[in-house]
Amino acid sequence: MSVVQSDRLITIEEFSRMPADGKCRELVRGRVIEMNPPKLRHGQVCSKIGRIYGNAADDSELGHVVTNDTGIITQRDPDTLRGADVAFYSYSKIPRGPLPEDYPSAPPEVVFEVLSPSDQWSKVHGKVSEYLEVGVSVVCVVEPKTETVHVYRPDQAAKELKGNDELVLPEFSAEFRISIKQFFD
Repeated sequence: MSVVQSDRLITIEEFSRMPADGKCRELVRGRVIEMNPPKLRHGQVCSKIGRIYGNAADDSELGHVVTNDTGIITQRDPDTLRGADVAFYSYSKIPRGPLPEDYPSAPPEVVFEVLSPSDQWSKVHGKVSEYLEVGVSVVCVVEPKTETVHVYRPDQAAKELKGNDELVLPEFSAEFRISIKQFFD
């Protein structure tokens, strides 16, 4: 990750007007951070999670599942906008129909972050904390290398799941469950 140098902090609104030039970026405390595009395995795991939860959300009419580093506001003044690999917004947070063009003010209920080989756990934990502090109910950090999922909720110890362990997210659906290995097949 590299910081794009600027003498002044910028807002989410200014960040959203930056030209799309194919670079991956987040806004962290008013500063633009550039990241390398994810590699193939990362994209495969993100796609699988998005399909699994997207299909379940559509089939059960639960809400919206978004992917591709969709922006989530985690702080204002200075502004921070994080890109979630996969996120779920219930219809109670964002009504049915086409989604708005802007970044939503409401946080999603569920966020999935898929680790890249270059990710540092200290920075990942910081991002998880930001999501939880802004009101995300559960953050799942997916680690393709070890085929594990770390589940974080406010005021609870993190849980590590792997293999045939089932991921149950009542924040998504009380009935829906999936074995961890399905993310990595």
